[in-house]
Amino acid sequence: MERIGALAHPFEALFDAVPDTVFFMKDAEGRYTSVNQTLVQRLGCRGKAELIGCTACDVFPAPLGARILAQDRQIAAGGRPLHSVLELHLYPGGAEGWCLTWKEPVRDAAGRIAGLAGLSRDLQTRAEEPSAYAGISAALAHIRDHLDGSLKLGDVARLAGLSDWQFDQRLRSLFGVSAAQYITRARIDLALSRLRGTSDPISQIALDCGYADQTSFTRQFRKSVGLTPHAYRAQFSRE
Repeated sequence: MERIGALAHPFEALFDAVPDTVFFMKDAEGRYTSVNQTLVQRLGCRGKAELIGCTACDVFPAPLGARILAQDRQIAAGGRPLHSVLELHLYPGGAEGWCLTWKEPVRDAAGRIAGLAGLSRDLQTRAEEPSAYAGISAALAHIRDHLDGSLKLGDVARLAGLSDWQFDQRLRSLFGVSAAQYITRARIDLALSRLRGTSDPISQIALDCGYADQTSFTRQFRKSVGLTPHAYRAQFSRE
């Protein structure tokens, strides 16, 4: 894990100064190799050294710790990264709060996944109760789990317990995009991960990302990324 350790220190210093964002890096087994001061304070530790070498199960209560560790190991095993995942976390004193989490695999010089890096940013819920985001979280999880199929906004909004308009407004507030744009972005994010991490045919990736054919997938991909899927994969391989 020397690669992760070597990268950790400048990012630690940067994110130590951001009190509403947790930063971490972990090895392929889900053990912390780098953390920022925010995470140290959230967990009531005396210093960063207490967390290094621990997994989420060691420092978070059940079932939260087990869920985080399973998530980490899935990414390290070649699963797709997480982008803007709405999650409920515990804070000092047992308070619950919502955050948006990003996790990306970190690869070594040979291209193998050596661990992961991640961020969790607090949501400013003001006077809202933690339950205010529970329905949204369930709806977004449904989207992530069904990107290969037909996703009707009305059905997804009902999972959140909201009208179509309310669900759209919530996503605009959280992510700065409409509900339809959020689904498109999630599909393109999955495609990017598959193009970088697998040699699967582009036609198969198109189907797995919810596109009826490669032509419509290529059109949307070029509009979103500025390159065709083939050109993106070739550029990533060169880099």
